[in-house]
Amino acid sequence: MQSWEIGARESIRDLVARYNSYGDSGRIDSMIALFMADAILEVPGYEPIVGAHAIRAFFCAVATGEGSCFELKMLHHHTATHQIDVFDKQRASGRCYFAVYTQSGLDHWGRYVDAYRRIDQRWMFQSRKVTVDGMAPGGWAENRVSR
Repeated sequence: MQSWEIGARESIRDLVARYNSYGDSGRIDSMIALFMADAILEVPGYEPIVGAHAIRAFFCAVATGEGSCFELKMLHHHTATHQIDVFDKQRASGRCYFAVYTQSGLDHWGRYVDAYRRIDQRWMFQSRKVTVDGMAPGGWAENRVSR
């Protein structure tokens, strides 16, 4: 493995960690800055969301619906088994499992499947597909995100 590929993998790991950290702490604008302008987000129960502005509007709607997700005492996303395939110095893909915890415990879990692009020396989300494998009955996700 060449040094540029090691750097790409570490930058992509950091990208995914920042997505979770920014979202969990309500820093929506910082989280959206991780997406390309024409990025695509796929979430179960919704049509694909195209463009960083539309992705921001989606997250703001989820966060500021009836009550706010940031009123939760705790919202923590955890990722595991992150596999990254680096195709070249500009393109990569990845997939990982996620689990989301609130103050009530495990809330929902599933998988992310991502496409990454390197733009102006930084890796960004080109697309993210979310698959929810399960959720706690009556939990935050069941009441807020699923349709």
